[in-house]
Amino acid sequence: MALAVLPRAGAEEAVFDAVPHGVEAYIYGYPLVTMEMTRRVMTNVEKPAGTRAPMGQIVRMREYPTAQFRDVTAPNADTLYTTAWIDVAKEPWVLSLPDADDRYYLFPMLDAWTNVFQVPGKRTTGTGPQKYAITGPGWKGTLPAGVIEYKSPTAIVWLLGRIYCTGTPKDYAAVHKLQDEISLVPLSSYGQPFTPPAGKVDPSIDMKVAVREQVNSLSAADYFTLLAKLMVENPPSAADAPMLAKMAKLGIVPGQPFDGSKLGPVAKDAFSEVPKLANEKIMLWLKEGVVAGDMKLEHGWLFTTKTGEYGVNYIQRALITAIGLGANRPQDAVYPTSEGPSILESYTGAKKYVMHFPKGQLPPAQGFWSLTMYDKDYFFVKNPINRQSISARQPLKSNADGSVDLYIQHESPGADREANWLPAPQDKFILMLRLYWPTETPPSIIDGTWEVPAVKAAD
Repeated sequence: MALAVLPRAGAEEAVFDAVPHGVEAYIYGYPLVTMEMTRRVMTNVEKPAGTRAPMGQIVRMREYPTAQFRDVTAPNADTLYTTAWIDVAKEPWVLSLPDADDRYYLFPMLDAWTNVFQVPGKRTTGTGPQKYAITGPGWKGTLPAGVIEYKSPTAIVWLLGRIYCTGTPKDYAAVHKLQDEISLVPLSSYGQPFTPPAGKVDPSIDMKVAVREQVNSLSAADYFTLLAKLMVENPPSAADAPMLAKMAKLGIVPGQPFDGSKLGPVAKDAFSEVPKLANEKIMLWLKEGVVAGDMKLEHGWLFTTKTGEYGVNYIQRALITAIGLGANRPQDAVYPTSEGPSILESYTGAKKYVMHFPKGQLPPAQGFWSLTMYDKDYFFVKNPINRQSISARQPLKSNADGSVDLYIQHESPGADREANWLPAPQDKFILMLRLYWPTETPPSIIDGTWEVPAVKAAD
């Protein structure tokens, strides 16, 4: 029963009703609130610099993210991000992509709820010149010849381009040239000289604390007030109607400040625990999702093929937001993640580990694969060789039988093995294997005909 229709219910019963429903509402809104807080931080600058740029302007990252990068959890260390945040509420924006000369890239477009609604790139549209007009939910009009319409379900759109790069000076230069030829302009300025206005810096935005920490520290009232505000121009889908009805009974209505008066005094006090309880539930889904079938546990690795498009699977969407904001559709990438050799044991820099690939069984991907090291909070690890990931771009050394061993440990395994070394921190760490454009015919991680090898302690 819903709290709003229980005016005579006892305080204890009201609390039992309000808090679980509040946790559901929090989980439902987690992607939208996280995207907004991320957008604020990443666009709170006067001009493009590093990983940030004003609204409507392109971030052209010139090198891989470093261990100091804190804007997004679980960043990628194999591509040069080419990203932008746009608001298509008033008018469309036109994205022009140049000829990429067969280089692997993808330019996923995320709506404000983290759903990937389009993915131009080598897998889907090829690498020739392309032009797209990203239009808002209610836009109707005529586009210039040769410009393809991609309609966004929400006003806020995150263009999260990734261009593969080996990291050598020569390849950096080639990708930099490609990045510089990518353009983004409002439709009203298409085909004309366009100079984007300088961004306005809001001093009230915290630019130091990680976005996830900022979101998780919001009070229930602040969180739900922000969520309700954001839902006006970033409308929920039709399938969300049951959740919206449940939220309304708690005083959470699009366009209105959170109304705590619908909660009784005891329930209102207990409601303050909703953010903590919801965040615990989100992270617990890493394990509970295995039972539900949304996640797969294999040799200590957790992964899913349910990313980028979530429907009403709100807990799955929230988890991916928490640990891998900006995740692609599974056809573009699968991200097996491991916190330890088993579900009961965590990785630690106090031990040495080996990941063994039999001959011919390195990760099957048509784009690229990589194994990335993160600390316990899903951020990069500072290390003496500045290596955040290991992949085929390293000159990996094979064993005599053609197999390949990767050495995962805090200290160097020795000069003869450093090509295969992924440095670890001294304490707990997390591993993520990326398969970009995974093969869909055997061997394939998608159909289960290829399995991720276990990471085993060296002793």
